[in-house]
Amino acid sequence: MLPTPAARASQSVLIVDESDDAREVLRTVLAHRGVQIWEAEDEADGLRMAREVRPDVIVFDIDGDNASDAICNEYAIEAARGDASLVLLGTLRRAQTTSGEFVAKPYQYAPLILRIEQLLEQAPRLRRRAA
Repeated sequence: MLPTPAARASQSVLIVDESDDAREVLRTVLAHRGVQIWEAEDEADGLRMAREVRPDVIVFDIDGDNASDAICNEYAIEAARGDASLVLLGTLRRAQTTSGEFVAKPYQYAPLILRIEQLLEQAPRLRRRAA
């Protein structure tokens, strides 16, 4: 069962991806469904935003030019610190070095969006608000 429109309005996703097209597709679909979207096109800005806005889900492309293992681990730490789910997009080369949900490239948008919505439904902060 997906969250109600009122619950969705309080949900947020941070998309960190160098690809304007990937960010646009995710932003358009998720915003249309009532999710607040934050975006960053580079890893440093994304990490800063994750610390500031504390999104429910962080979607991070681990194949970016500056996405070192250390940066990937920083995202995992920040996600855990903020009770956020972390979705990693990329090739298998880093999949085993970072915790989080992994989606291999090339990916289809529909299953990715469905997984993000499932994670939003399970978001710890939503459970706390409802209690």
